[in-house]
Amino acid sequence: MSVKYQDYYQILGVNRNATEKEIKAAYRKLARKHHPDLFADQEKKEAEEKFKQINEAYEVLSNPEKRAKYDHLGANWQAGQDFQPPPDMEGVRFYTTDGINFESGFSDFFESLFRGDAPFRPTATTRRYGRIIPGQDVTSEINLTLEEAYRGSQKSLQVSSQEICSVCGGTGSTGRGFCSRCGGTGTIPNVKNLEVKIPRGTLEGSRIRLRGQGGEGSGGGARGDLYLKIHLLPHPVFKVLGSDVETEVVLFPEQAVLGSKVTVPTLDGEVIMKVPPETRAGTRLRLKGKGLPRKKEGRGDEYVRLVIDLPKHLVEEEIKLYRQLAEIRKNLS
Repeated sequence: MSVKYQDYYQILGVNRNATEKEIKAAYRKLARKHHPDLFADQEKKEAEEKFKQINEAYEVLSNPEKRAKYDHLGANWQAGQDFQPPPDMEGVRFYTTDGINFESGFSDFFESLFRGDAPFRPTATTRRYGRIIPGQDVTSEINLTLEEAYRGSQKSLQVSSQEICSVCGGTGSTGRGFCSRCGGTGTIPNVKNLEVKIPRGTLEGSRIRLRGQGGEGSGGGARGDLYLKIHLLPHPVFKVLGSDVETEVVLFPEQAVLGSKVTVPTLDGEVIMKVPPETRAGTRLRLKGKGLPRKKEGRGDEYVRLVIDLPKHLVEEEIKLYRQLAEIRKNLS
């Protein structure tokens, strides 16, 4: 009985001279992309079949002995062709799959070539199993409004992580075959909900550490930590400049010329600020200590950029006065 030839190099997308490192990198990339838990319904079934092919290809090409035996078949085969042992394969034992129900999860081609070989070769995940390995630290990003960062807050968020497969215990295999639950990776994706306390005065780019909320350890190893990197969302009033903030205040021409007292928004509420006479457009006035908390001590400053504009609606008397001012300016020039 003939079986269909499997082009393991084509399945992993590597050439026949690929190194062990290249094969492992290709496998990990494809395993993440086609993991069955990422799909649903019909797409899930297709992903499971693809996943089996990927794991079978990796099982052969990552094992020097099996790879050498496979390479001996030659490079002229095409995937899906009926496979019969070439005439120069004397001394290489093949096995028939007729009437035998294998539960390894491998194809008939694999079974015909490798059945009877040494037991299932442990993957990198399997080799680690039994040792105390701490979980990996995980980094994620959390978006905050300026007010949440300044005053402190409580945030709910969902975090994606990889958990040790409960079926195979992280080995990636059950018996002689790959674990169907995790597809041979030893881990399964998981989403958990967390309540995070945001400290008062949190700054852009700072990190919050959540102990024990990272990757799961193996062999009794402790979980890793989760690091949340802070990103401040754009604010409609304030521009953040490190620990300083900047805002704009609009003045009418007479306020800029004669000086005035204006209302200015701050992180702590509105304050009254004095504008000196003959202030030009674009002038920046400083409100000391009205910015964000500094890393060591104290607070940054708030800078108020002054913009000069006309009122929306001018009455006839105002227009008349502007004409008089224009005449005065004309006579002075």
